[in-house]
Order: sequence, then C-alpha cells, then structure tokens
Amino acid sequence: MAQRLHLVFGGELVDPQSNVFRDVSQLDVVGIFPDYESAFAAWKSSAQRTVDNAHTRYFIAHLYRLRDEAKAGSATEAFNG
Repeated sequence: MAQRLHLVFGGELVDPQSNVFRDVSQLDVVGIFPDYESAFAAWKSSAQRTVDNAHTRYFIAHLYRLRDEAKAGSATEAFNG
C-alpha cells in the first residue's frame, strides 16, 4: 500500500496576506506524518501555539502528491533495496 506522507512546516511571513516567508533559514519543520489526521493535529498544535503572531503561519504539504506512482522512477530509486 502506498504511503501518503504529509509535511508540516511554518514560519514568519513577510505579509500575512501572502505565502512568502521572511527568512526560509528560520522555518520550523514540525515533521513528516504518515497520514492527514496526524499531520492536521501537529499543524493545529503549532498554529495554536503561535496564534498571537499574525505573521506566523503553518502549512501541511501533501508529499504524496509530488510523486506520480505511474511514472518510472529515477536512477536514484534503483538503489533502494
């Protein structure tokens, strides 16, 4: 069964109306989670912890959407296993 990995990360934005980070070297990478439910719980906890800073936002990236399982893998994947 394919894994549906999710990345939770956040940081301070230049403007609360945009998705441009002020300093990408200061991003808070909360972690990678095996399902949306656990990623959502981590996102919610981080977002609530920083609720007083209007410039700080957290996001959930659906990592499994970045990969097309139907396409042949790269040469790097040949080393897996």
